[in-house]
Amino acid sequence: MDYAEAGVDISLADQAKQRIRRLASRTFTRGVIGGIGSFAGLFALDKKWREPVLVSSADGVGTKLKIATATGIHSSVGGDLVNHCVNDILTLGAEPLFFLDYLAMGKMDPNIVEQIVEGMARACHSAGCALIGGETAEMPGFYAPGEYDLAGFIVGVVERASLKKTNAVKAGDLLLALPSTGLHTNGYSLARKLVFEHAGLHPESYVAEVSNKIGAELLRPHRCYWPMLKTTVARGWLSAMAHITGGGIPGNLPRVLPRGAQAEIELGTWPVPPIFSYLATLGRLERDELLRTFNMGVGMILVVPLENHRALETELKRRREKFYRIGQIRKCDPRKPQVAFTGKLPF
Repeated sequence: MDYAEAGVDISLADQAKQRIRRLASRTFTRGVIGGIGSFAGLFALDKKWREPVLVSSADGVGTKLKIATATGIHSSVGGDLVNHCVNDILTLGAEPLFFLDYLAMGKMDPNIVEQIVEGMARACHSAGCALIGGETAEMPGFYAPGEYDLAGFIVGVVERASLKKTNAVKAGDLLLALPSTGLHTNGYSLARKLVFEHAGLHPESYVAEVSNKIGAELLRPHRCYWPMLKTTVARGWLSAMAHITGGGIPGNLPRVLPRGAQAEIELGTWPVPPIFSYLATLGRLERDELLRTFNMGVGMILVVPLENHRALETELKRRREKFYRIGQIRKCDPRKPQVAFTGKLPF
């Protein structure tokens, strides 16, 4: 018996690694030392940084991978992974430097690997970030045929003097929402149960309520906010930023608020994509369940001092970026919830 008979085909893995090397090399920036294939990646910080602080984050794509497997479209989830990680370190004002991935599957398929890595490489290039390395594992008997798992690790940098602290947020600061494109990478366990089990749909099923095939709708990409916000970050116009991921607005916005501060958010001040109202109808989901499970059309919330809001809004308009003023920071009893909703969802 040999390794291939046990389920691990080294020749297929070598094919996949050759494709990865070609795609990753296109993302290399000035700081990358060497190439793909060593036991570790090397990156040199530019001398422009006076007192650099490295900022790191790790995440996965979650059960959105099930949608990719069902549709046979794998390039978008690679980009989702990069964009999610870039957005996480963006909340600390960090510029992305390099990215690594971990991809594990039951049986190596170089074509699927190439699609995933192509999506990652494209997203890294857009963010000015190098895909510097990673791990591709073939694990027969651990993953079902055709299934895989995907995780990512990012490192960025920010000047120590530019690091935001939660006490930078003050009463009177405005809350601006940047729209999401859909679910991004959260809430898919509930969405899949409602769509494929409860409603009995298939990925190719056309859903009039969302004007799209449901598989394509659920694969809408996770937006990256770094390109539009890097100038804003450099100018110091923000008190804080919150990436709206798992837990929705009530689970993520408090992470950047000091004790005794409350975000008062008025529902109905931003458009909610049709996929959310469709899921709400399918599952008869109540408002609070929707808000703590999904992003509800908000991908990033900017906390903006009053004196900076005109300059920021002018900059976003110049870039033709959509944004919505959704609320304000108030003082509150520290025992009360840090996010309070008023108004109603627009459905």
